[in-house]
Amino acid sequence: MIMAAREASITRETRETQIELELTLDGCGEYEIQTGVGFFDHMLTHIARHGLFDLKVRAKGDVHIDFHHLVEDVGIVLGSAIAAAVGDKQGLVRYGFAACPMDEALVMVAVDLGGRSYCRCELDLPVEKIGDFDTQLVNEFFAAIAANAAMAVHVVQQSGDNAHHIV
Repeated sequence: MIMAAREASITRETRETQIELELTLDGCGEYEIQTGVGFFDHMLTHIARHGLFDLKVRAKGDVHIDFHHLVEDVGIVLGSAIAAAVGDKQGLVRYGFAACPMDEALVMVAVDLGGRSYCRCELDLPVEKIGDFDTQLVNEFFAAIAANAAMAVHVVQQSGDNAHHIV
């Protein structure tokens, strides 16, 4: 049985943001990320590289105000791309789980592609900012992905002191 390519290309334009995103779920971890938000680019790079997704993101937004609209809208577009790429979900395992240790930090992530959106993001981040990135946007990002991919996502910190490592 030959499976169709699990990929999607999504564009979103609002008054606050312009986003173009390409996702290949069965990729090899290649990425081209340009959001103008350094730490967010770093996050997206790690998601692609370690998730073995191919991901291209070109995003601009009203970052002169703050990063909220840009980060949330990239989450919306990424969630929409995931939903489009998985399609009818044939050949996929519904549940997935990963533990990510980075130095002193350990974060567990579990997903359910069952079609109901939910996000639980239990991170105890000791600082409000990583560089100029607001740490409260981490939850907004994952909530936007979960809502738009129609999946449940649990992100639970087991240990960690360094916000950069935890995120």
